[in-house]
Amino acid sequence: MDVLNQILNINAGGAYGGGKAGGAFDPVTFAMKPQVVIRALCWLFSIVVFGCISSEGWVEKDGKEYCLYNNDGMACKFGNTIGVFGFLASMGFIGGEFLFERMSSVKSRKRYVMADMGFSAAWAFFYFIAFFYLWSQWSSAPMPPYGIGAGSMKTAIVFCFFNIFSWALCAFMAYKRFLIGAGDEFTSAFETDPANVVHQQAYSYSMDNDNEQYSASPFGQPQQGMEQQQPGMEYQQPTY
Repeated sequence: MDVLNQILNINAGGAYGGGKAGGAFDPVTFAMKPQVVIRALCWLFSIVVFGCISSEGWVEKDGKEYCLYNNDGMACKFGNTIGVFGFLASMGFIGGEFLFERMSSVKSRKRYVMADMGFSAAWAFFYFIAFFYLWSQWSSAPMPPYGIGAGSMKTAIVFCFFNIFSWALCAFMAYKRFLIGAGDEFTSAFETDPANVVHQQAYSYSMDNDNEQYSASPFGQPQQGMEQQQPGMEYQQPTY
């Protein structure tokens, strides 16, 4: 539940939901990050998928290799390919999480988040296709001799299903990061916009002048002037 709460409430201490650049590295804190935990699951699930298919997915008969998924070589190749690339990408993104905290450039963090979101969403879709593709071919395939390899083929299908959710969760977390970063960019752009600054200064100047005008008595200055002139005024009798 703690990991789920952290996923739904990603820390927005730094740009795009990351920490402050240049902070001290804590291995325990890094290993417990939701992004790292889910990536590790993607890495493990991908190993299982391509490991099962590459080890027992092919049988040799009459000098030729046949795929246990209903003799469909494309099924074995497709499952094996997305498993291998998913395994490599998971390691790459775990390393990217380590470097993410040290990225001082907001643009670099944005590129990483967008790459994470795009690749994770694409691989969740590919595993979705692989799950139904392998399941369909396995349901139509004859049972291998003595059942050798049947367990591995079923395991690969099950972990393709698990990979759908793990990669989709990675895409969701990257999307949350993207929203945090987009909100920060909008706020900073609005605050530093010269037009907004000039408008605020002009509005403040106008309000100050209005307050000064209303605070001064409209008849104060003329009355003071007349009071100053009255003592010096003398009546002179006209001469005829």
